[in-house]
Amino acid sequence: MKTMLITGASTGIGAATARRAVEAGYRVALTARSKAKLDGLVAELGEGNAMALACDVQDFSAQQAMVAAVLERFGSLDAVFANAGLGAKGTGTAGGDVDNWREMVLTNVLGLMFTVKATHDAVVAARGHYLLTGSVAGRKVLPGSVYGATKWAVTGYGYNLREEMREKGVKVTLIEPGMVDTPLFDEPKPNALTPDDIAGAVLYALSQPANVMAGEIWIEPLNR
Repeated sequence: MKTMLITGASTGIGAATARRAVEAGYRVALTARSKAKLDGLVAELGEGNAMALACDVQDFSAQQAMVAAVLERFGSLDAVFANAGLGAKGTGTAGGDVDNWREMVLTNVLGLMFTVKATHDAVVAARGHYLLTGSVAGRKVLPGSVYGATKWAVTGYGYNLREEMREKGVKVTLIEPGMVDTPLFDEPKPNALTPDDIAGAVLYALSQPANVMAGEIWIEPLNR
């Protein structure tokens, strides 16, 4: 049985992907800053299928400890969904919050890179799969969007990581959603994608034959 690690797993895309992954036969290691938020999801999925770990992705040593705990419990790490992320407060540069910028860069960019670094040896040993949460905002110009700039960084890193990992037999997929109705937004977004829409794309990438890599999946609502 394969094991999948999901960061930012307590709500939204991460939680929906955990449900889909267990249905597909994966064991899942679920991480978020607060373990308490994950306990209900573990109970729903079954303790034999899932484990919860508190981890701040900005802390590399905490990520190393997280990986050690996953390997001790499940023995391998076959897929990593680096999904933890923060949205923007305020609009553009003039209306932005500098403390929020710092947190976005540390979480959306550096935290994601820390996840890949901490899991590298285990994923290479499994000839596994990295899935990185990018965004449509990281593929097109949005006036003044600092959030978009962090996702452009994820796009560039994902391209480079894919080439680094190719010779090691490890797949790398950028998951690039448009607007998703998640707790990232204060109000419901009726025309947005659902977290399960994105989870379906993640499992599609994972389901491809060994010789096939879905390098990028752009997902957007039909009616915007």
